[in-house]
Amino acid sequence: MRKYLLSILLLLFALSPYRLIASSKSNTLGDSAQILLLTCTPGTEVWSKYGHTGIRVIDHSQQLDIVFNYGIFDLTADDFYIKFVHGETYYQLGIEPYRYFDMFYRRIGRTTYWQELNLTQSQKQQIFDALLINYQPKNRYYLYNFVFDNCATRPYYLIKNALQDTIISSYRGYEGTTFRQAITHYTGHNSWVDFGINLVFGNDADQPMTNEQRLFLPEELMNYMAQAHLSDGTPLVKKQHIAAFPEAVVPWYAHCEWGIVLFAVLMLLLSLYDRKRGKMAWGVDLALGIIYLLLIALVIFLTGFSCHPLVGFNWRLLLFPFIHVCTRIVYIFR
Repeated sequence: MRKYLLSILLLLFALSPYRLIASSKSNTLGDSAQILLLTCTPGTEVWSKYGHTGIRVIDHSQQLDIVFNYGIFDLTADDFYIKFVHGETYYQLGIEPYRYFDMFYRRIGRTTYWQELNLTQSQKQQIFDALLINYQPKNRYYLYNFVFDNCATRPYYLIKNALQDTIISSYRGYEGTTFRQAITHYTGHNSWVDFGINLVFGNDADQPMTNEQRLFLPEELMNYMAQAHLSDGTPLVKKQHIAAFPEAVVPWYAHCEWGIVLFAVLMLLLSLYDRKRGKMAWGVDLALGIIYLLLIALVIFLTGFSCHPLVGFNWRLLLFPFIHVCTRIVYIFR
C-alpha cells in the first residue's frame, strides 16, 4: 500500500506546474551542465515490465537537477481503459526533482542506469530547449503508441535531432528478431501478461524489427547508446553509472503454464466424472464456449477498430478450445 501511495504522490508532483524551472535564473544552461539518459530496469506491474527511460538535466550553476519523464499517465481519467483498448491513450511529459525520481525507484527495488551524454554546449541547450517546449501545456500530451511512440522513443529522437543524425552504434542486440520475440523476453515466456499479449498480437508482430524500431525498449536504447559514437569517432556516452537495488521476486502463480495445466487437469477430471456417471455436463461446455467466443470477438474487434499497430488474429486464441476438445474426447469415446 505504501508503494502505491508513494507512486501517487510522485505522480501529483510530476503533473504540477514545475516551480524549479520558473525560479531558475534563466533557461540558458551553464557551461558545466550535464544531460543524462536514465534507464530503469523492468518492474513487476504490467505497465513497468519493459523498463523506463527519462532524461536528467543537471546544472549546478542554477541549482537544477530534474528529470523529464514521458511516461506519465492517469488511470483515473475518463474512459481510460476504453481509450487504451482502442489505442487512443494520451500520455504526457512530466518533470520532477531527481531526488524524488531516485527515491521512488529505490523504494520499489528497480535498478537505475545513468549515461552522461558527450554533447557540445549548443547540443545540450538544444535538447533542454526542446524539452521545455514539449512541456508547455499545449505540447505535453501525446498519443501513446506502445512500440512506436513511448517513453524511450521520444528521448531517442530528441537526442538524435540535436546531433543531426550523427549517431552510429555497433550494438546489434535484438537485430533480426521480431516484435513478439523481443516483447516475450520482457513479459516472460510463461507469464499471464505474455499469454494475453500473444492472444491479441497478429502476424505483424512476427516481422523483424529494424535497428531503430527495437529502441522502443528502454534497455535496448541504453545498450545502443553505450556503443554509439559520433561521426568523428567520439563516444556518445561520456560515462555510465549504475544504482543497483534488490529485484522483486515474481511469485509462482504469475506464470501462466500453471493455469494452463490446471485447466487441462480440471477438464480431464470433469470428463472422467461425466464418463463414470454416464452424463455430460453440457452447462460447463456451453459456458466455456461462450467465453471462447467472447475472446475471439474481442480480438476481431481490436483488429478492426483498435489503433494499436500489432493487434491481429492468431492461432493462440484456439489453445484453450483445443485443450477443451481433447479432454472431452475421453467422454465422447467412452
